[in-house]
Amino acid sequence: MNSGKGIPFVDLVSPHVALQDELLNAVKGVLTTGMFIGGPVVEKFERDFAEFCGSKHCVGVSSGTDALRFALMAAGIGKGDIVVTVPNTFVATIEAIVQTGATPHFVDIDPQTFNISVSALGDYLKANAGGAVKAILPVHLYGQMCDMDAIMDLARQYNLLVFEDACQAHGSEYFSKANNRWQKAGSVGKAGAFSFYPGKNLGACGEAGAVTTDDEALAQRMRMIRDHGQNKKYHHLVEGYNGRLDAMQAALLQVKLPYLSGWNATRRELAKNYDKLLAGVDGITTPTESDQSRSVYHLYVVRAKERDELQKHLTEKAISSGLHYPIPLHLQKGYEFLGYRQGDFPVTEKLAREILSLPMFPQLLKTEQELVAQALVEFYQSQHVGSK
Repeated sequence: MNSGKGIPFVDLVSPHVALQDELLNAVKGVLTTGMFIGGPVVEKFERDFAEFCGSKHCVGVSSGTDALRFALMAAGIGKGDIVVTVPNTFVATIEAIVQTGATPHFVDIDPQTFNISVSALGDYLKANAGGAVKAILPVHLYGQMCDMDAIMDLARQYNLLVFEDACQAHGSEYFSKANNRWQKAGSVGKAGAFSFYPGKNLGACGEAGAVTTDDEALAQRMRMIRDHGQNKKYHHLVEGYNGRLDAMQAALLQVKLPYLSGWNATRRELAKNYDKLLAGVDGITTPTESDQSRSVYHLYVVRAKERDELQKHLTEKAISSGLHYPIPLHLQKGYEFLGYRQGDFPVTEKLAREILSLPMFPQLLKTEQELVAQALVEFYQSQHVGSK
């Protein structure tokens, strides 16, 4: 299979080989200036990424986790506050909330899109709004934006802030019926947080992140928070962190940014091809894309019967796959103090037993997708034969 190499879950080598000359020139450019922290390279990337997202401001930081945390902190979220989010996400979403001193409260997810359930959110707010509830943190999971019109309506109704976890959604779009236009992830709420972890649609060669916002005061406060709380050297107006985006990563991201839309378009083509190849596979449910959404398919996640056995079968066929995420956050030992228990979020818990992420990256070949589909068909055919 695949010349004996198998099919990787993600390919972090090929795009860097293809862009090697541009990337090396960018690195040399930083080396010749000696400006490794901040400076014009970082500022240019911030301007260009803000423009890409349709936002007025971008603040580069050291990771997606810092992006989430600094956005919340800059808006005054802290001790005693409640931020509503979902348990079906990477742990950084609630790390950021807890580390500001606030408390995450969960609502269940939509069984079709795997994003936050607007009806569950509405029920929660109806019962709990007021007092400590200060913000909603929707997660644009796997590259598809949440139903932002409905979320923003609820936020206005209950006077709440909305922060977008867009760490998997670089370039994803949502058609706002309220605004009668397509809007990109990170441009709808108070602020949007992005991760540039290497495996993301726009990935650095190390850790990096950014926050987008239209709020100039919020952007200025985040710039202080990321830089030890100072607005100029040795003038510390607030307590901050060492959470800056370094110039080397900014330079590498600047090279990749012009290619992002093309890479995203290829991911969408590959997702459609998977949809077609897997349409008749009994045991597999392909992803649902909302009519108002243009997903960028950071991950292609299916629901699979006998998921664990299927993943073992794929591994035996030298096909890599992933689980995003096998243990919901409300059942993680590190967050027992939140007081949730098994059965609190049935949709999330059911999906956690079924979800399987198939290989997805722009350099994935359609012949490789066919091999993936063939392996899935073989597995379920063998299961049916064995059950007769």
